[in-house]
Amino acid sequence: MNVTPLALHSPGAVQNALRSHGWEDGLARASAGGIHPLAFHLTGLDQGALEALVRFGGGIGLEVVTGGDWAILAGSRSRMSAFARPWTAPEQLLDVALQVGLAMPSDPGPAWHTARGPVPLDRPTLVGILNVTPDSFSDGGRFTDPDTALAHADALLRDGATIIDVGGESTRPGRSELVPTEEELLRVRPVVEALARAHPDLVISVDTVKAAVATAALEAGAAVVNDVTGLRADPEMAGVVAGAGAGVILMHSRGGLLEIASYQHADYGGDVVAGVLTELRETLAAATAAGIAPDAIVLDPGFGFSKTVEQSVTLFGQLSVLQALGRPLLVGPSRKRFLGEITGRAVGDRDRATAAACALAWERGARLFRVHAVGAAREALAIAQALDTFPHA
Repeated sequence: MNVTPLALHSPGAVQNALRSHGWEDGLARASAGGIHPLAFHLTGLDQGALEALVRFGGGIGLEVVTGGDWAILAGSRSRMSAFARPWTAPEQLLDVALQVGLAMPSDPGPAWHTARGPVPLDRPTLVGILNVTPDSFSDGGRFTDPDTALAHADALLRDGATIIDVGGESTRPGRSELVPTEEELLRVRPVVEALARAHPDLVISVDTVKAAVATAALEAGAAVVNDVTGLRADPEMAGVVAGAGAGVILMHSRGGLLEIASYQHADYGGDVVAGVLTELRETLAAATAAGIAPDAIVLDPGFGFSKTVEQSVTLFGQLSVLQALGRPLLVGPSRKRFLGEITGRAVGDRDRATAAACALAWERGARLFRVHAVGAAREALAIAQALDTFPHA
Protein backbone atom coordinates (compact mmCIF):
# COMPACT_ATOMS: atom_id res chain seq x y z
CA MET A 1 0.00 0.00 0.00
CA ASN A 2 1.18 3.53 -0.80
CA VAL A 3 -0.26 6.90 0.27
CA THR A 4 0.72 9.96 -1.80
CA PRO A 5 -0.42 13.50 -0.90
CA LEU A 6 -1.90 15.53 -3.77
CA ALA A 7 -1.43 19.31 -4.02
CA LEU A 8 -4.80 21.04 -4.29
CA HIS A 9 -3.82 24.61 -5.21
CA SER A 10 -5.11 23.68 -8.68
CA PRO A 11 -7.03 20.64 -9.97
CA GLY A 12 -4.00 19.42 -11.93
CA ALA A 13 -2.66 16.92 -9.41
CA VAL A 14 -5.98 15.12 -9.01
CA GLN A 15 -6.56 15.22 -12.76
CA ASN A 16 -3.19 13.61 -13.47
CA ALA A 17 -3.71 10.95 -10.79
CA LEU A 18 -7.00 9.98 -12.41
CA ARG A 19 -5.33 9.87 -15.84
CA SER A 20 -2.70 7.53 -14.44
CA HIS A 21 -5.50 5.05 -13.74
CA GLY A 22 -6.75 5.20 -17.33
CA TRP A 23 -9.43 7.87 -16.97
CA GLU A 24 -10.31 9.76 -20.14
CA ASP A 25 -9.14 13.40 -20.14
CA GLY A 26 -12.58 15.01 -20.09
CA LEU A 27 -13.86 12.84 -17.25
CA ALA A 28 -10.64 13.32 -15.27
CA ARG A 29 -10.89 17.10 -15.69
CA ALA A 30 -14.53 17.20 -14.60
CA SER A 31 -13.94 14.98 -11.58
CA ALA A 32 -10.85 16.95 -10.51
CA GLY A 33 -12.85 20.15 -10.77
CA GLY A 34 -15.53 18.67 -8.54
CA ILE A 35 -12.97 17.80 -5.87
CA HIS A 36 -11.35 21.25 -5.96
CA PRO A 37 -11.92 23.09 -2.65
CA LEU A 38 -13.99 26.26 -2.25
CA ALA A 39 -14.73 28.45 0.78
CA PHE A 40 -17.19 31.29 1.45
CA HIS A 41 -17.53 33.86 4.22
CA LEU A 42 -21.19 34.39 5.09
CA THR A 43 -22.29 37.37 7.20
CA GLY A 44 -25.57 38.81 8.44
CA LEU A 45 -27.01 35.41 9.43
CA ASP A 46 -29.62 35.04 12.17
CA GLN A 47 -29.54 32.25 14.74
CA GLY A 48 -32.02 30.09 12.84
CA ALA A 49 -29.95 30.27 9.66
CA LEU A 50 -26.75 29.45 11.56
CA GLU A 51 -28.28 26.39 13.17
CA ALA A 52 -29.73 25.22 9.85
CA LEU A 53 -26.37 25.81 8.18
CA VAL A 54 -24.57 23.61 10.66
CA ARG A 55 -27.13 20.82 10.25
CA PHE A 56 -27.63 20.96 6.50
CA GLY A 57 -24.09 21.95 5.45
CA GLY A 58 -22.48 19.45 7.77
CA GLY A 59 -24.92 16.80 6.64
CA ILE A 60 -23.78 17.02 3.03
CA GLY A 61 -20.09 16.96 3.89
CA LEU A 62 -19.20 20.65 4.18
CA GLU A 63 -17.09 22.23 6.91
CA VAL A 64 -18.96 24.94 8.83
CA VAL A 65 -17.33 27.36 11.29
CA THR A 66 -19.72 29.85 12.92
CA GLY A 67 -19.64 32.99 15.06
CA GLY A 68 -22.17 35.54 16.27
CA ASP A 69 -23.84 36.29 12.93
CA TRP A 70 -21.31 34.81 10.52
CA ALA A 71 -20.02 31.52 9.16
CA ILE A 72 -17.23 30.08 7.04
CA LEU A 73 -18.52 27.41 4.66
CA ALA A 74 -15.90 25.22 2.99
CA GLY A 75 -15.67 22.02 1.03
CA SER A 76 -15.32 20.50 -2.41
CA ARG A 77 -16.92 22.13 -5.41
CA SER A 78 -19.26 19.19 -5.92
CA ARG A 79 -20.49 19.35 -2.30
CA MET A 80 -20.84 23.14 -2.56
CA SER A 81 -22.90 22.71 -5.74
CA ALA A 82 -25.20 20.36 -3.83
CA PHE A 83 -25.60 23.02 -1.14
CA ALA A 84 -26.33 25.77 -3.69
CA ARG A 85 -29.69 24.30 -4.76
CA PRO A 86 -32.45 26.41 -3.21
CA TRP A 87 -35.05 23.76 -4.03
CA THR A 88 -33.34 21.26 -1.70
CA ALA A 89 -32.26 23.66 1.07
CA PRO A 90 -34.15 24.24 4.32
CA GLU A 91 -36.39 27.31 4.29
CA GLN A 92 -33.98 29.27 6.52
CA LEU A 93 -31.20 28.77 3.92
CA LEU A 94 -33.03 29.51 0.66
CA ASP A 95 -31.35 32.89 0.14
CA VAL A 96 -28.01 31.61 1.45
CA ALA A 97 -28.04 28.75 -1.05
CA LEU A 98 -28.89 31.14 -3.89
CA GLN A 99 -26.11 33.58 -2.96
CA VAL A 100 -23.54 30.79 -2.63
CA GLY A 101 -24.52 29.56 -6.09
CA LEU A 102 -24.01 33.05 -7.53
CA ALA A 103 -20.60 33.30 -5.84
CA MET A 104 -19.25 30.01 -7.20
CA PRO A 105 -16.70 30.08 -10.05
CA SER A 106 -18.26 30.09 -13.51
CA ASP A 107 -16.72 29.01 -16.82
CA PRO A 108 -16.29 32.03 -19.16
CA GLY A 109 -16.38 29.83 -22.26
CA PRO A 110 -13.69 28.87 -24.78
CA ALA A 111 -13.15 32.28 -26.43
CA TRP A 112 -13.51 36.04 -26.14
CA HIS A 113 -15.33 37.51 -29.13
CA THR A 114 -14.01 40.69 -30.75
CA ALA A 115 -14.68 42.55 -33.98
CA ARG A 116 -11.66 40.73 -35.47
CA GLY A 117 -12.82 37.28 -34.43
CA PRO A 118 -12.48 35.06 -31.35
CA VAL A 119 -9.51 35.10 -28.98
CA PRO A 120 -8.95 31.59 -27.48
CA LEU A 121 -8.92 31.37 -23.70
CA ASP A 122 -7.22 27.98 -23.32
CA ARG A 123 -3.77 29.60 -23.23
CA PRO A 124 -2.30 32.87 -21.92
CA THR A 125 -3.08 35.87 -24.13
CA LEU A 126 -0.47 38.62 -23.96
CA VAL A 127 -1.64 42.18 -24.58
CA GLY A 128 1.30 44.38 -25.50
CA ILE A 129 1.12 47.97 -24.24
CA LEU A 130 1.70 50.66 -26.85
CA ASN A 131 1.48 54.08 -25.23
CA VAL A 132 1.49 56.92 -27.77
CA THR A 133 1.48 59.55 -25.06
CA PRO A 134 4.16 62.02 -24.01
CA ASP A 135 3.54 61.45 -20.28
CA SER A 136 2.81 57.80 -19.43
CA PHE A 137 4.31 56.74 -16.10
CA SER A 138 6.67 54.15 -17.61
CA ASP A 139 7.41 54.86 -21.28
CA GLY A 140 5.89 58.27 -22.02
CA GLY A 141 7.22 60.02 -25.14
CA ARG A 142 8.99 57.01 -26.66
CA PHE A 143 6.43 55.98 -29.29
CA THR A 144 4.55 59.13 -30.24
CA ASP A 145 4.92 58.93 -34.03
CA PRO A 146 3.53 56.14 -36.23
CA ASP A 147 6.91 54.83 -37.38
CA THR A 148 8.39 54.32 -33.92
CA ALA A 149 5.04 53.05 -32.64
CA LEU A 150 4.84 50.48 -35.43
CA ALA A 151 8.43 49.36 -34.82
CA HIS A 152 7.68 48.86 -31.14
CA ALA A 153 4.48 46.97 -31.92
CA ASP A 154 6.47 44.67 -34.21
CA ALA A 155 8.87 43.99 -31.34
CA LEU A 156 5.98 43.22 -28.98
CA LEU A 157 4.52 40.81 -31.53
CA ARG A 158 7.87 39.06 -32.03
CA ASP A 159 8.08 38.59 -28.27
CA GLY A 160 4.70 36.87 -28.17
CA ALA A 161 1.94 39.47 -27.94
CA THR A 162 -1.27 38.57 -29.77
CA ILE A 163 -3.08 41.84 -29.02
CA ILE A 164 -1.69 45.38 -29.15
CA ASP A 165 -3.34 47.94 -26.86
CA VAL A 166 -2.91 51.51 -28.15
CA GLY A 167 -3.40 54.31 -25.61
CA GLY A 168 -3.41 58.06 -26.24
CA GLU A 169 -4.14 59.35 -22.72
CA SER A 170 -2.09 58.55 -19.64
CA THR A 171 -3.72 57.42 -16.39
CA ARG A 172 -0.61 58.09 -14.29
CA PRO A 173 -1.07 59.54 -10.80
CA GLY A 174 -0.79 63.30 -10.37
CA ARG A 175 -2.23 64.49 -13.68
CA SER A 176 -4.17 67.76 -13.50
CA GLU A 177 -5.67 68.03 -17.00
CA LEU A 178 -7.57 65.74 -19.35
CA VAL A 179 -6.42 65.24 -22.92
CA PRO A 180 -8.83 66.92 -25.39
CA THR A 181 -10.62 64.56 -27.76
CA GLU A 182 -8.99 66.03 -30.88
CA GLU A 183 -5.52 65.65 -29.38
CA GLU A 184 -6.15 62.03 -28.43
CA LEU A 185 -7.47 61.33 -31.94
CA LEU A 186 -4.30 62.79 -33.46
CA ARG A 187 -2.22 60.47 -31.30
CA VAL A 188 -4.23 57.27 -31.70
CA ARG A 189 -5.83 57.13 -35.14
CA PRO A 190 -2.63 57.22 -37.29
CA VAL A 191 -1.06 54.46 -35.19
CA VAL A 192 -4.13 52.21 -35.37
CA GLU A 193 -4.33 52.76 -39.13
CA ALA A 194 -0.63 51.89 -39.55
CA LEU A 195 -0.98 48.77 -37.41
CA ALA A 196 -4.06 47.60 -39.32
CA ARG A 197 -2.27 48.06 -42.66
CA ALA A 198 0.85 46.24 -41.52
CA HIS A 199 -0.99 43.44 -39.67
CA PRO A 200 -4.46 42.93 -41.18
CA ASP A 201 -5.33 40.01 -38.87
CA LEU A 202 -4.06 41.60 -35.67
CA VAL A 203 -6.49 42.20 -32.82
CA ILE A 204 -5.92 45.86 -31.97
CA SER A 205 -7.30 47.37 -28.78
CA VAL A 206 -7.78 51.08 -28.14
CA ASP A 207 -7.31 52.24 -24.56
CA THR A 208 -9.75 55.15 -24.23
CA VAL A 209 -12.71 56.39 -22.22
CA LYS A 210 -14.03 58.61 -25.03
CA ALA A 211 -16.71 57.29 -27.41
CA ALA A 212 -15.48 59.54 -30.24
CA VAL A 213 -11.95 58.13 -29.98
CA ALA A 214 -13.27 54.56 -29.78
CA THR A 215 -15.42 55.13 -32.87
CA ALA A 216 -12.49 56.49 -34.89
CA ALA A 217 -10.19 53.68 -33.77
CA LEU A 218 -12.73 50.97 -34.58
CA GLU A 219 -13.25 52.50 -38.02
CA ALA A 220 -9.46 52.53 -38.49
CA GLY A 221 -9.13 48.81 -37.71
CA ALA A 222 -9.31 48.31 -33.94
CA ALA A 223 -11.40 45.40 -32.66
CA VAL A 224 -11.46 46.02 -28.91
CA VAL A 225 -12.13 48.97 -26.61
CA ASN A 226 -10.27 49.03 -23.28
CA ASP A 227 -12.18 51.38 -20.96
CA VAL A 228 -10.46 51.99 -17.62
CA THR A 229 -13.64 53.52 -16.21
CA GLY A 230 -15.83 50.53 -17.07
CA LEU A 231 -18.10 52.64 -19.34
CA ARG A 232 -18.67 55.26 -16.60
CA ALA A 233 -16.89 58.18 -18.24
CA ASP A 234 -18.88 58.50 -21.48
CA PRO A 235 -22.56 57.49 -21.72
CA GLU A 236 -22.15 56.92 -25.47
CA MET A 237 -19.37 54.34 -25.11
CA ALA A 238 -21.56 51.27 -24.56
CA GLY A 239 -23.54 52.02 -27.71
CA VAL A 240 -20.36 52.40 -29.74
CA VAL A 241 -19.03 49.03 -28.56
CA ALA A 242 -22.34 47.24 -29.08
CA GLY A 243 -22.90 48.79 -32.51
CA ALA A 244 -19.46 47.75 -33.75
CA GLY A 245 -19.63 44.24 -32.33
CA ALA A 246 -16.32 45.02 -30.65
CA GLY A 247 -14.74 43.29 -27.72
CA VAL A 248 -14.50 45.35 -24.56
CA ILE A 249 -12.29 45.33 -21.48
CA LEU A 250 -14.08 46.79 -18.47
CA MET A 251 -11.74 47.77 -15.66
CA HIS A 252 -12.75 48.38 -12.07
CA SER A 253 -12.04 51.91 -10.88
CA ARG A 254 -13.74 54.73 -9.02
CA GLY A 255 -14.02 58.45 -9.60
CA GLY A 256 -13.15 60.53 -12.64
CA LEU A 257 -10.21 59.91 -14.94
CA LEU A 258 -7.96 62.32 -13.01
CA GLU A 259 -8.78 60.52 -9.74
CA ILE A 260 -8.72 56.82 -10.58
CA ALA A 261 -4.97 56.39 -10.01
CA SER A 262 -5.20 58.06 -6.58
CA TYR A 263 -6.42 56.79 -3.21
CA GLN A 264 -9.23 59.35 -3.09
CA HIS A 265 -11.92 56.67 -3.48
CA ALA A 266 -10.11 53.74 -1.85
CA ASP A 267 -12.48 53.18 1.08
CA TYR A 268 -14.01 49.70 0.73
CA GLY A 269 -15.29 49.34 4.27
CA GLY A 270 -12.54 46.88 5.11
CA ASP A 271 -13.33 44.41 2.30
CA VAL A 272 -11.81 45.41 -1.03
CA VAL A 273 -12.53 41.99 -2.57
CA ALA A 274 -16.26 42.16 -1.87
CA GLY A 275 -16.37 45.78 -3.04
CA VAL A 276 -14.67 45.07 -6.36
CA LEU A 277 -16.76 41.93 -6.94
CA THR A 278 -20.00 43.83 -6.35
CA GLU A 279 -19.04 46.81 -8.50
CA LEU A 280 -17.75 44.69 -11.37
CA ARG A 281 -20.99 42.71 -11.25
CA GLU A 282 -22.89 45.99 -11.61
CA THR A 283 -20.60 47.08 -14.47
CA LEU A 284 -21.17 43.78 -16.26
CA ALA A 285 -24.95 44.05 -15.85
CA ALA A 286 -24.95 47.62 -17.18
CA ALA A 287 -22.88 46.62 -20.21
CA THR A 288 -25.13 43.72 -21.18
CA ALA A 289 -28.25 45.85 -20.58
CA ALA A 290 -26.79 48.37 -23.07
CA GLY A 291 -26.59 45.68 -25.74
CA ILE A 292 -23.00 44.43 -25.42
CA ALA A 293 -22.88 40.65 -25.85
CA PRO A 294 -21.63 38.84 -22.71
CA ASP A 295 -19.06 36.89 -24.73
CA ALA A 296 -17.55 40.21 -25.91
CA ILE A 297 -16.72 41.30 -22.35
CA VAL A 298 -13.47 40.88 -20.43
CA LEU A 299 -13.13 42.15 -16.85
CA ASP A 300 -10.08 43.77 -15.25
CA PRO A 301 -9.80 44.12 -11.43
CA GLY A 302 -7.84 47.35 -11.85
CA PHE A 303 -4.79 46.79 -9.66
CA GLY A 304 -3.52 50.14 -8.42
CA PHE A 305 -6.60 52.05 -9.54
CA SER A 306 -8.59 53.45 -6.60
CA LYS A 307 -6.75 50.92 -4.43
CA THR A 308 -3.89 51.22 -1.98
CA VAL A 309 -0.86 48.97 -2.22
CA GLU A 310 -2.27 46.76 0.53
CA GLN A 311 -5.66 46.57 -1.20
CA SER A 312 -4.08 45.65 -4.53
CA VAL A 313 -2.10 42.85 -2.88
CA THR A 314 -5.19 41.55 -1.08
CA LEU A 315 -7.24 41.65 -4.27
CA PHE A 316 -4.47 39.92 -6.21
CA GLY A 317 -4.28 37.11 -3.67
CA GLN A 318 -8.03 36.50 -3.99
CA LEU A 319 -8.29 37.14 -7.73
CA SER A 320 -9.99 33.78 -8.29
CA VAL A 321 -13.05 35.13 -6.47
CA LEU A 322 -13.83 37.21 -9.59
CA GLN A 323 -14.37 34.00 -11.57
CA ALA A 324 -17.86 34.06 -10.07
CA LEU A 325 -18.69 36.74 -12.67
CA GLY A 326 -18.33 34.24 -15.51
CA ARG A 327 -16.22 36.43 -17.76
CA PRO A 328 -12.53 36.17 -18.74
CA LEU A 329 -10.18 38.08 -16.46
CA LEU A 330 -7.44 40.40 -17.69
CA VAL A 331 -4.78 41.65 -15.30
CA GLY A 332 -2.49 44.62 -15.77
CA PRO A 333 0.19 44.44 -13.06
CA SER A 334 2.90 45.74 -15.39
CA ARG A 335 5.41 47.94 -13.53
CA LYS A 336 2.70 48.97 -11.07
CA ARG A 337 3.32 50.80 -7.82
CA PHE A 338 2.36 47.82 -5.64
CA LEU A 339 5.11 45.73 -7.28
CA GLY A 340 7.59 48.52 -6.57
CA GLU A 341 6.56 48.65 -2.92
CA ILE A 342 7.00 44.90 -2.56
CA THR A 343 10.31 44.59 -4.42
CA GLY A 344 11.86 48.00 -3.78
CA ARG A 345 12.47 48.37 -7.52
CA ALA A 346 12.05 51.54 -9.58
CA VAL A 347 9.46 51.71 -12.38
CA GLY A 348 11.90 50.70 -15.12
CA ASP A 349 13.16 47.69 -13.17
CA ARG A 350 9.89 45.90 -12.43
CA ASP A 351 9.58 43.58 -15.43
CA ARG A 352 10.77 40.50 -13.51
CA ALA A 353 8.20 41.21 -10.82
CA THR A 354 5.58 41.74 -13.52
CA ALA A 355 6.38 38.36 -15.08
CA ALA A 356 6.11 36.63 -11.70
CA ALA A 357 2.81 38.39 -11.03
CA CYS A 358 1.43 37.21 -14.36
CA ALA A 359 2.29 33.58 -13.57
CA LEU A 360 0.59 33.85 -10.18
CA ALA A 361 -2.44 35.51 -11.78
CA TRP A 362 -2.75 32.60 -14.26
CA GLU A 363 -2.99 30.22 -11.28
CA ARG A 364 -5.78 32.42 -9.92
CA GLY A 365 -7.82 32.35 -13.12
CA ALA A 366 -6.56 35.26 -15.26
CA ARG A 367 -6.26 34.51 -18.96
CA LEU A 368 -5.22 37.85 -20.48
CA PHE A 369 -2.14 39.81 -19.40
CA ARG A 370 -1.49 43.44 -20.32
CA VAL A 371 2.26 44.11 -20.08
CA HIS A 372 5.09 46.32 -21.30
CA ALA A 373 7.75 43.58 -21.45
CA VAL A 374 6.07 40.75 -23.33
CA GLY A 375 9.01 38.34 -23.55
CA ALA A 376 9.56 37.94 -19.82
CA ALA A 377 5.84 37.53 -19.14
CA ARG A 378 5.50 34.97 -21.94
CA GLU A 379 8.22 32.76 -20.45
CA ALA A 380 6.78 32.94 -16.93
CA LEU A 381 3.31 32.14 -18.23
CA ALA A 382 4.61 29.23 -20.29
CA ILE A 383 5.89 27.65 -17.08
CA ALA A 384 2.65 28.36 -15.21
CA GLN A 385 0.55 26.86 -17.99
CA ALA A 386 2.81 23.81 -18.27
CA LEU A 387 2.34 23.04 -14.57
CA ASP A 388 -1.41 23.03 -15.21
CA THR A 389 -1.54 21.09 -18.44
CA PHE A 390 1.48 18.79 -18.92
CA PRO A 391 0.83 15.10 -18.15
CA HIS A 392 2.85 14.08 -15.07
CA ALA A 393 4.96 10.93 -15.07
